Amino acid sequence: MGHKPDKKEQIFSKPLERWTKIPSATNFAVLIVIAGVLATAIAAVYTLRIVGQRPTPQPAPTPTETPEMQAVTARGRIEPQGEVTQPSASPSIQGAKVDQLLVSIGDQVGANQVIAVLDDRERLEAAVERAEKQVKVAKANLAKVEAGAKTGRIGAQEATIKRLEVELIGERDAQQTKITRLETQLQEAQTAQDATVRRLEAELRTVEKDFGRFEDLALEGVISLSELDSRRLQVETAREQLKEAEANRTQTLKTIQEELTEAKVTRTQTEDILEEQINEAKKTLEEVKEVRPVDVQQAEAEVESSLAAVVQAKADLELAYVRAPKSGRVLEINTKPGEIVDSEEGIIDLGNTEQMMVVAEVYESDISKVRLGQRASITSESNVFEGELQGSVSEIGLQIGKKDVFDTDPAAAVDVRVVEVKIRLNPEDSQRVASLTNSQVIVEISL
Repeated sequence: MGHKPDKKEQIFSKPLERWTKIPSATNFAVLIVIAGVLATAIAAVYTLRIVGQRPTPQPAPTPTETPEMQAVTARGRIEPQGEVTQPSASPSIQGAKVDQLLVSIGDQVGANQVIAVLDDRERLEAAVERAEKQVKVAKANLAKVEAGAKTGRIGAQEATIKRLEVELIGERDAQQTKITRLETQLQEAQTAQDATVRRLEAELRTVEKDFGRFEDLALEGVISLSELDSRRLQVETAREQLKEAEANRTQTLKTIQEELTEAKVTRTQTEDILEEQINEAKKTLEEVKEVRPVDVQQAEAEVESSLAAVVQAKADLELAYVRAPKSGRVLEINTKPGEIVDSEEGIIDLGNTEQMMVVAEVYESDISKVRLGQRASITSESNVFEGELQGSVSEIGLQIGKKDVFDTDPAAAVDVRVVEVKIRLNPEDSQRVASLTNSQVIVEISL
């Protein structure tokens, strides 16, 4: 059975057959090409087999370097140096209204300059005037006390004493005269009344004696009974007259005695009253002449009290004038004339725009990289100014708080903890943004 060539033999034999058919000049070149192709194919098959048997090695990872942080970025706001102040009325003046506003937006004011006058100024001025007049009254009283009483007053008091003494003598003499007259009248009345009684007693004895004799004659029948009755009537009449005289004497003497007693009491009372008035007048004269230390001290205390009242009234008046606590520029008018002063908003917004600052809210995680004196570049978040502002870190806050300058992105966190860093702008840049208080900016602090 003849030999049948395999596939490899076929592969390698066919080109040789073709080779024989090719001219000799070209055969050599073709042979070289075929040999190269075969060598390449064999090398490729060998390589594929070896690769299939070994695990594919993983490529070594290329190490990546974290870029070093070049700046701290934060949002911030522009404000005058020292922050914006809002002068307001004193808390002790409730419901005060602005009567006069003495500044306008953009005005430059100095420290302690009056910026507004409140509506209770006139009332407080009147209070000061009253207090000053009271001081004059108190000082005049002190001068009078220190100088003592006037000569005219002393003379008048001495004249009063003399008048009362003369009046006492006159009243004493008048009352004594009345008493003497009543005593004399009593004595005379008693004498007259006694004489009348004695006369009537004698007349009674006479008619009684006659009646006894006529009574005997009537018993003897010498006279009639009617005549005896007439004699009896005379006796009874005499007796009645005597009784009446005795009663009249008693009444007359009693009346005069009562008048005499009353006159003596009146004299005593009058003397006592006048003597008391004289004593009081003499004491008053002594007080008028004497300058007592206690009176001087009291007068001096009144002067001091009135002076203190003036100080208080002037202090109250000063509250009617609202003054700028520091120099600066008027940024906003919050209360107009006729409006009640709001204790929170004040009357104006006042800031020192000669030197503007930027308050950057640096994240808590970045604050350790910030140092005083580091340079900072500031750009406007809303393009209110062109280009960049330059400044340096002048103050680093000591407290960590929440953001005041919020991002326009609604998804941004609003409770991020930040530290306020103040950046002092260069003089030329400060003037560029002098009218842009509270404008939001983006800050880059160079590390």
